[in-house]
Amino acid sequence: MRINKYLAHTGIASRREADELIANGQVIVNGVKAETGQQVQTGDKVEVIGKTKTKTYLAYYKGRGIITHSPAAGEIDIATRLAKDFSIVNVSPVGRLDKDSEGLMILSNDGRITGPMLDPEANHEKEYDILVDKPITGMFKRAMEAGVDIEGYRTKPATLKTHPKNDQRFSLIITEGKKHQIRRMCAALGYQIQTLRRTRIMNITIGKLKPNQYRKLQGEELRIFLKALGL
Repeated sequence: MRINKYLAHTGIASRREADELIANGQVIVNGVKAETGQQVQTGDKVEVIGKTKTKTYLAYYKGRGIITHSPAAGEIDIATRLAKDFSIVNVSPVGRLDKDSEGLMILSNDGRITGPMLDPEANHEKEYDILVDKPITGMFKRAMEAGVDIEGYRTKPATLKTHPKNDQRFSLIITEGKKHQIRRMCAALGYQIQTLRRTRIMNITIGKLKPNQYRKLQGEELRIFLKALGL
């Protein structure tokens, strides 16, 4: 990612402001002054001299129909909802949750967490509550847990817990995040998802949040979260 885009993504400055900071020698990457157009890699230490910000971490409930990033004409994204409803403009979603799904998102202006959170080798747990179109079977449970072949890729082992009062509902814990992964896994086994709700990311749970509500991450919860990311 180009350094000016990185600084804009983390909420430190707009791209134009970032270019000015770089030209003025105020941006340091791994102890060396950054150059215009420089690429930033996962793990790089980026510092901005004379421009500090308060780091913010939010647990946010994305409702169905809301876009995570880059909305098309007529669509509403998380950033628009936050700005309109809460006047929050300095945080960005980390990762994605498709338009037809709902549930927990982590929002922050701390660019350090993006790489570690999205690293496919980190095996961070994410948990979902899922309702499908017909009763699940023992064969379905075993297949979902062992790994499902989706277009030539076999998913990593998962944990499935059945619902005691509804045989079409279950929770699923996965440690990766391929595009539309759970929908594709279910479809490969002959099931269609009716509702999909993410309830946990690592140690962060959705708790009592309702759609378009958020809470600040702080204290021990935040400490454990950042420690798991190596921060």
